[in-house]
Amino acid sequence: MAEFTKEQLLERVNTNHGAEGNARVRAITERIVTDLFHTIDELDVTADEFWKSIAWLTRMGQTGQFGLLTAGLGFDRLLDIRQDEADQKAGRAGGTPRAIEGPLFVAGAPLSQHEVRLDEGEPEGEVFVMEGQVLDLEGQPVAGALIDVWHANTQGGYSHFFPGMKPYELRRRIQADAQGHYRFRSYLPPGYAIPPGSPIAELFTALGRHGNRPAHIHFLVAAPGLRTLTTQVNIPGDTYIDDDFAFATRDGLIVELEKNVAPVGYESLGVTAPFTRSRFNFVMQKAVNENEALPLTRMERVAG
Repeated sequence: MAEFTKEQLLERVNTNHGAEGNARVRAITERIVTDLFHTIDELDVTADEFWKSIAWLTRMGQTGQFGLLTAGLGFDRLLDIRQDEADQKAGRAGGTPRAIEGPLFVAGAPLSQHEVRLDEGEPEGEVFVMEGQVLDLEGQPVAGALIDVWHANTQGGYSHFFPGMKPYELRRRIQADAQGHYRFRSYLPPGYAIPPGSPIAELFTALGRHGNRPAHIHFLVAAPGLRTLTTQVNIPGDTYIDDDFAFATRDGLIVELEKNVAPVGYESLGVTAPFTRSRFNFVMQKAVNENEALPLTRMERVAG
């Protein structure tokens, strides 16, 4: 049989396999292909529209912006919502809320004990210190917890992705002390937008949506026996804090800012004048298996 109706073609595509392969991959692919067949047919997608979309996807892949696409279309937050629902069903409550990782983590940032300065040289913005403890659900300090922290520069760029930035600029690892204390100095990062003129910007223009993110700082917190925490905090007062293009703002993750804090006690971070401070504790759940405690980002878990 070499001639097909639409229905016959879809059935052949979804059943044209033998015993080999991965049943899970087949099931997911069948669902996606079926939905796309129906979309093309029901919305009368033309050949020109189809091949233009393929060209757009190709350009998207060449720019490495698929991570922005998944966040902007809600998939990253959807996965977090599903994990939250699974935790609730399993009776796992408490701890710092998870938040999307984003596509711009880089492993191997320089490691410091207890405290570190993320910014280098003269600050580009308002001097900012964030400090607190890493605790477990019983409120006990987590000695030696490892905290990756990273944020954007004043142009919205991340080192290793943005031209002109130094390796690991605005990226550090902090090992908490015996009482779980950590602190770092940087500057208050601004919000930023998806790259103008990029394939993803073209899509969001066509959708009539903005591509702005509120000011935020990313964290990956890990400790033996505890569930690795991927999260980010938001800076209050940002225009887009309730309208994040990536839907990542969460209750409990908007920090409070203390203005004009005296520099006494912060000399080791190079603070010599009144500054802005935020106190924030990370609260970690107990891991139910070794995999949950692996100090890996989400993308590292599936790499290789």
